[in-house]
Amino acid sequence: MTNYCLPKDITPEIFLRDYWQKKPLIIRNGLPQIVGQFEPDDIIELAQNEDATARLVKTYADDDWKVSFSPLSEQDFDNLPARWSVLVQNLEQWSTELGDLWNAFGFIPQWQRDDIMVSYAPKGGSVGKHYDEYDVFLVQGYGQRRWQLGKWCNPSTEFKPNQPIRIFDDMGELVIDEVMNPGDILYVPARMSHFGVAESDCLTFSFGLRYPNLSDILDNVNKGFCHNNPDIDLSAFLLPLRLAQMPQSTGKLGQPEIQAIKAQFIEKFTQSLEFDRLFQQALAQTVTSRRYEMLVSDDMADPDEILDLLQNESVVLTQDNNCKLAYLEQPELEIYANGEWLDELNPLEKSILKALSDGESLDLSAIQQLVDEDIDMDLLLDSICNWVDDGWVVLR
Repeated sequence: MTNYCLPKDITPEIFLRDYWQKKPLIIRNGLPQIVGQFEPDDIIELAQNEDATARLVKTYADDDWKVSFSPLSEQDFDNLPARWSVLVQNLEQWSTELGDLWNAFGFIPQWQRDDIMVSYAPKGGSVGKHYDEYDVFLVQGYGQRRWQLGKWCNPSTEFKPNQPIRIFDDMGELVIDEVMNPGDILYVPARMSHFGVAESDCLTFSFGLRYPNLSDILDNVNKGFCHNNPDIDLSAFLLPLRLAQMPQSTGKLGQPEIQAIKAQFIEKFTQSLEFDRLFQQALAQTVTSRRYEMLVSDDMADPDEILDLLQNESVVLTQDNNCKLAYLEQPELEIYANGEWLDELNPLEKSILKALSDGESLDLSAIQQLVDEDIDMDLLLDSICNWVDDGWVVLR
């Protein structure tokens, strides 16, 4: 049974029905596994890594905020004001153990995952009153932070002018005002105002979830038209218009033509099997794309070592949660990883990656049970080595 982070009296069904994108939820000691994984010095050191994506937010007064962006150096942390915070994105890139904790939120489809961000602040540190365009589970990993949640916001919500970060003063009536301790979780729906202040030196981990951006989907649809579906003939769209044009001013693009083209555009895209296929491929590529460049080790996996590990009954193959995996089942099983359609997989490879993306852990016997026919172990080991090298899977 999957160990989700929800309270005993709240099932995934109840959470999705009553809380998800509707109201916040405090889960006391919901993720005790996170305690002790990092300390403040770890994050300050990581923020100075040239490959890290980090921000240093400094508060000199209520209306005097300064932000420095990576690459950060040791000198950036000299002569800091009393109130400051450092934030590092994409923590699953740096810690497989932390990435594993995504499984505690497995009641939300993984294609909605964004990344794990950490915020370190000494006592009094904050990034101001704000809201996010994504849902987030705020997990306290070290120290204490006081959180206040207030009004719902929207794109018309006004932020303070001339500030390097999006902050405001008015949070409306508070609905939550609580201190989070190590292991505690606070779920904050998208567009709900919130304000966190460090009660002591503290680390807060943000497990962010978001929906795909429409422009990104359309961009991948366009790429599909250009590269993957040369047989779709778009020139036929305008043929009826060429035959039905009426005399008009030579420079005018009239409403009848605009509406006719729009109608044909919508009809083509809502009644075309080719477009349905193209759209779901573009969507799968979009939702599995990473926002941050993936770091890949120079070390190469060895097939013999992989086999030795798999022959140990205590070792299993799992998804590396630094990778974004998803699959389509119609019209046939397709696997997507980090924005790429893996169109050269054999049926066994598809079955393995599908199971891993659903949160399963597979030992050697479980892998062998996925197909009835004999397995070419040499080919399978080569594939697993490639997946390990690409950062898709790990052996535990």
